[in-house]
Amino acid sequence: MILTIFKKDLKLFFADKKGALLTFALPILLISLFAFAFGGVGGNRTVKPVQLLVVDNDFTKDSKEVLSNLDALKGVKTISEEKTTAIDLVKKGKYVAVLIVEKGFKDSVALGKTLPLELKYDAAREIEMGMLQSVLIQNLMSSVGKKMISSKMEASFDTNFPGTPKNIKEKAMSLMNSDKDGVNSMMGENTMGLQMTSVIKEDTKKGNLGLIQAVAGTAIMMLLFSIAGIGGGLLDEKEAGTLKRLLYSPVKPTDVLFGKMLAALVISILQLTIMFVFSWMVFGLPIFKDITSLVLMIIATAFAVSSFGIFLVSIAKSRQQLQGYSTIIIMLMSAIGGSMIPLFVMPEIMQQIAVISVNYWGIQGFYDIFWRSLPLTEILPKMGVLVAIGLGMTIISVRLFKKNVLKMI
Repeated sequence: MILTIFKKDLKLFFADKKGALLTFALPILLISLFAFAFGGVGGNRTVKPVQLLVVDNDFTKDSKEVLSNLDALKGVKTISEEKTTAIDLVKKGKYVAVLIVEKGFKDSVALGKTLPLELKYDAAREIEMGMLQSVLIQNLMSSVGKKMISSKMEASFDTNFPGTPKNIKEKAMSLMNSDKDGVNSMMGENTMGLQMTSVIKEDTKKGNLGLIQAVAGTAIMMLLFSIAGIGGGLLDEKEAGTLKRLLYSPVKPTDVLFGKMLAALVISILQLTIMFVFSWMVFGLPIFKDITSLVLMIIATAFAVSSFGIFLVSIAKSRQQLQGYSTIIIMLMSAIGGSMIPLFVMPEIMQQIAVISVNYWGIQGFYDIFWRSLPLTEILPKMGVLVAIGLGMTIISVRLFKKNVLKMI
């Protein structure tokens, strides 16, 4: 009897060939994705240089030389920009940072004083910032460090040992400059004067960066799974014969699809709202700092997700296929879109692919609201992309629904 049941279940499982294939395809696809992203697979993995905005307010030979040496480095690409525009671009998350060289840079180098430098950065991209800070310090040391040391030593000789012959001073300074440890000891990072400031001010009304990532990323991923399950009710109705009875009535086929989508949309809005209210009550997420943008972002995200759920139902012919399709597509979108792993730790190629996922646009929109505190006009383009995704998948779903579902009734 046990063997009979065993054979029967195996036959039922493999009877749906597409569903069975998807069961084995998911782990293979995920292994391939993560191996490509983090396992060193995929051939030449050249790292794209960090794009750094630069503002030169000194306009001297020394300031130009420093910026030129910085641009020549392998891991950095400098882009000249006006100060106000550059800071605004960093605030919007377009660039990781802006290096501002203020007036008096040349004089500070000549006198061995602290350099008038400021690095304004986006704290949401801390990994890039860690690398960039190290590169900047090293570049400054090699570009102007020795000049500053020479100026300091010469001033020290004149103060403490007045009348020292020129050849003796030059020999002493030459010996000191050849001593790397001595140079580093004399200079130190603070002597360079690289002031680092986040473009986003720390205040009690701004959300915690990690909390925003956790809430937005998890909320969208779990919502995708929920809506896929809700949409699966349409396949259950087909198998139970309910869908056939509905189509024999005056109800149009598209009315059935849009009715399901409307229900999915309402549930999506409700689920996202509950998640954000919970995060506000338990973790202190400031959901009331821009309630208009938050409400519109929730609606746009819910629309894209609900249309995605109906799309999945339209391409699946059975519950088993739906489960396979939804698991594969949702896991892939969540992985590349930033729900599972923050985008800033991914390779450049993965960050470029991320724009095809619902997760990416939703997460970036919530970042703009809670972290960057951007006005509604700056967030609307991301909402527009989500609405466009929703409309596109709805149009495709209507065509596929008639082809794959109605023909089987």
